[in-house]
Amino acid sequence: MWMRGGTSKGAYFASSDLPADPEARNALLLHLMGSPDPHQIDGLGGGDPLTSKVAVVKPSDRADADVDYLFLQVFVDEAIVSDAQNCGNILAGVAPFAVERAMVPVQGNETPVRIYMENTGQIAQARVQTPDGRVSYTGAAMIDGVPNPAAPIPIAFSDTAGSSCGALFPTGNPRDVIDGTLVTMIDNGMPCVLIAAHDLGISGYETPAELEENATLRARLEQLRLQAGQLMNLGDVREKSVPKMTVIAPPKTRGAISTRTFIPHRCHKTIGVLGAVSVATAIVTRGCLGNDIAHIPTEDVKSLDIEHPSGATTVIATLEHDQVNRAEVLRTARKIMDGVVFTSTIRTL
Repeated sequence: MWMRGGTSKGAYFASSDLPADPEARNALLLHLMGSPDPHQIDGLGGGDPLTSKVAVVKPSDRADADVDYLFLQVFVDEAIVSDAQNCGNILAGVAPFAVERAMVPVQGNETPVRIYMENTGQIAQARVQTPDGRVSYTGAAMIDGVPNPAAPIPIAFSDTAGSSCGALFPTGNPRDVIDGTLVTMIDNGMPCVLIAAHDLGISGYETPAELEENATLRARLEQLRLQAGQLMNLGDVREKSVPKMTVIAPPKTRGAISTRTFIPHRCHKTIGVLGAVSVATAIVTRGCLGNDIAHIPTEDVKSLDIEHPSGATTVIATLEHDQVNRAEVLRTARKIMDGVVFTSTIRTL
């Protein structure tokens, strides 16, 4: 099934329809998506990391989950399939896909789906609209980065701190210095490195295209990313898509903070769901980069608009003892195509 999940697009597979061997599975997915090729002209992919994603879903054997979800990032111009991260946007399509494939029974007008995220061992709960006993994608919910309204899919996250790095702050510090540059390294569902735009010689309000054309900036970010990967217990990240490098600046409109995120070498046109959760967690935590420039509500349950190039992503963060213990994000999804993708002989890569 080809779906838009949040502000990404990708292929959703039942686990039983793919090879069990990871190497054979990855070779097949590279072939199906058309990688490696900058345009992915011979496959489903759209020549962009945001449209070269895969969800693998199966009924769960766990007592606390309905389905298991494995996210795979298929690189566009490299023969790499990475499971080193979650994707909260593609996650938005998992609940409707699971209901469509009869992995989860309909439960009235709205069906909750508990999703075990295999990449990080965490649980998320999504709610999908199911009037008349079937998934409805039609609704009035709007998210920035998607031009049309759709049915709302609220997703709640809890206990995501340190899901990839072992701790919310992998170094134990809210701030660190890498090569003379002040950073915050944080993992609340997505490993992120926050860097102030002015420390990189930019405003932080540039378009993704302008930032991608800045070869000096991209080289500097990659230099910092490789060092941060070691410090964040991620090891050698040269062939990984984490950590995400997130450039922050004071909010430009009425949001909490402005962001530009690299994933890791292309500038995101929006921001990842779990990346937004990690950024939101950082800016409400005293001592973190961004806490002193962000606009933060005073309530314990804080609605935080994380600005990005296409608008903003709202994170509802619930604090307990000055720490985020629950975050909820509103997403939407759309089923685009359901059918058969054909294969030819797969060459060795």
